[in-house]
Amino acid sequence: MGQTITEKIFSEHVGKAVYAGEIIRCNIDMVIGNDITTPISIKAFEDSGATKLANPDGFSIVLDHFIPAKDIASANQARISRDFAKKHNLKNFFDEKDMGIEHALLPEKGLVVPGDVIIGADSHTCTHGALGAFSTGMGSTDLAFAMVTGGNWFKVPESIKVVLSGKPGKYTTGKDIILEIIRMIGVDGALYRTLEFTGSTIEHLTMDDRFSMCNMAIEAGAKSGIVAYDETTEAFLSDKNLARTPKIHHSDADASYVQILEIDVANLEPVIAYPFLPSNGHSVSQAVSDKIKIDQAFIGSCTNGRLSDLQVAAEILKGKRVHPDVRLIVTPGTQMILREANKLGYIDIIVDAGGVVSNPTCGACLGGYMGILGDNEVAVSTTNRNFVGRMGSRSSKVYLANSAVAAISAINGYISDPR
Repeated sequence: MGQTITEKIFSEHVGKAVYAGEIIRCNIDMVIGNDITTPISIKAFEDSGATKLANPDGFSIVLDHFIPAKDIASANQARISRDFAKKHNLKNFFDEKDMGIEHALLPEKGLVVPGDVIIGADSHTCTHGALGAFSTGMGSTDLAFAMVTGGNWFKVPESIKVVLSGKPGKYTTGKDIILEIIRMIGVDGALYRTLEFTGSTIEHLTMDDRFSMCNMAIEAGAKSGIVAYDETTEAFLSDKNLARTPKIHHSDADASYVQILEIDVANLEPVIAYPFLPSNGHSVSQAVSDKIKIDQAFIGSCTNGRLSDLQVAAEILKGKRVHPDVRLIVTPGTQMILREANKLGYIDIIVDAGGVVSNPTCGACLGGYMGILGDNEVAVSTTNRNFVGRMGSRSSKVYLANSAVAAISAINGYISDPR
């Protein structure tokens, strides 16, 4: 009986063939914590009586949500992780000195590898499936169990095969593809399933596109998103000092899928998710006709804070000015992305246009800091969620879009079409 890539990854880890629906105990290659969730895991770890991490090289802490600390509470919260990392001589600890948003930083560092099983106490841990790994979010106590034992229990998920065909247009990106999928199936359409992205379109998608698609698999309720290893993956990893040897898996031709979705990407416009759900998708043409005035444009987050996002923003902003009624906030995903964007001139272009560039942080995305929306304000944002109050006031509104849409909208003062 044929297997999906997800079934093969779990089979390799447990040493026997397993299939969707089976409950298994599985070793974990990388456990990821951040400044919000890790203190809970640390308390549970210490309350258990454990004194040593089961797999210290397979545990990463990334302080990224409220760093540099925004207030006394966040400073004290971060101190818990810092003290734990020092006590256990943690190799993979990332603070202000080498900071980044966790789901952009760890692939950059070579700490997530094709064929891995990865968990993190953050729902967007599914981002790393873009590298051909099984990667999913879990709770803080689940992380603590993995810290103590080196593994955890999983129900092998069923898979939905997403068949993408055609070459995307210039300003149609991975963000638009995943927003279209979520529009089609809803926020619970892939509940506890893997979204496996396949088809002829994949060869046209950059790693950044793939990270965006897998990142937002959770917004369809999915347990994970995944793209099989190919030449694009190989090129991305070629300059990385990988933590482990990659294990390459591909789905069998006769693998079993619970559903197959087919999308003609060649005819897909940029997609805008209206408030207050990622599934409330509309074409950019519709958004233009609706004349949606904005107060803020945000480009960043673990979904769209990569170099290509800053590149397209700079291309659109060059020689232009941000609308006087709009605030443009740009957050690179990592310090390395920031430095590279600076070398290439993107940062100067953004600042010259009237944008502000922040340190790498998740702050604006979750309405924590560095870009909070006030009462009744409207934002176009490259983040992944637009729930009520997600980026600030409960009366604010967030429209999700790709980076090109955000940049041109910042110039015009209304949600606009970059094409």
